[in-house]
Amino acid sequence: MVTELFLTGFPNMHMFRIAIFCLALLVYMFIFFGNLMIIVLVSSSYRLHCPMYFFICNLSLADLIITSSIVPNMLCIIWWDGHSMSINGCISQFFFVFVSTGAQCCILMLMSFDRYLAICLPLRYSAIMNMTLSIQLAFGSWITLIGLLNVEVIMISQLQFCSSNIIDHFFCDFAPLLALSSTDVDDLVWLDFSFGISFIFWPFFCIIVSYICIFIVVCKISSWKGRSKAFSTCSSHLLVVCTYYGSLFGVYMSPSHENAF
Repeated sequence: MVTELFLTGFPNMHMFRIAIFCLALLVYMFIFFGNLMIIVLVSSSYRLHCPMYFFICNLSLADLIITSSIVPNMLCIIWWDGHSMSINGCISQFFFVFVSTGAQCCILMLMSFDRYLAICLPLRYSAIMNMTLSIQLAFGSWITLIGLLNVEVIMISQLQFCSSNIIDHFFCDFAPLLALSSTDVDDLVWLDFSFGISFIFWPFFCIIVSYICIFIVVCKISSWKGRSKAFSTCSSHLLVVCTYYGSLFGVYMSPSHENAF
């Protein structure tokens, strides 16, 4: 019975491990302290206590969790040319990574809804979107994700690993973990697929619909200055959405990738 898993990380990059380690550490410190600064600033400044900045704060928290779940262990893998993790540690890493991934998708969807209300229904924005609703939406997203992912984690913890213990990856991803199982995983695959539809593709669809509505409304504005002002309020969010979903789909929907949906 396998009790520990060995993550190989980047086996073909031994010659560059010091450079990769330093670069990864530098990027991690930048992400960690950058997100921490955003959370502290939004929390401490009363003027920033509005729905959009509250969602940004939640996005930073999710980013903080996912990077802190992956990068410290990845640094050990890079430095030692591989690193061992217990089964429970691997499952815990999977849980935090995918809760924060789903949370980021949901928060980006809520931010697009906020921009939709601000641009398409400006007179009703204050009546609909307030801090109370923002907290309820964000809190509901986190709680739903944690509750549903716990079901998947319990099912994964009941799997038996009796053959190989080597994961050719730098963190405990879903597909490499299931590939080591000696028991039937069909139910888990379908459950994970349904979670992917609910918390990744559905938010993406809602974001697209929101921006189509925003684009239609903005095109009806007669002045160029008015159009530019309307687009400027959501350009940064749109850039984040394109970057985040572009990297997410690039990794998980590549035909050659073993983790493709």
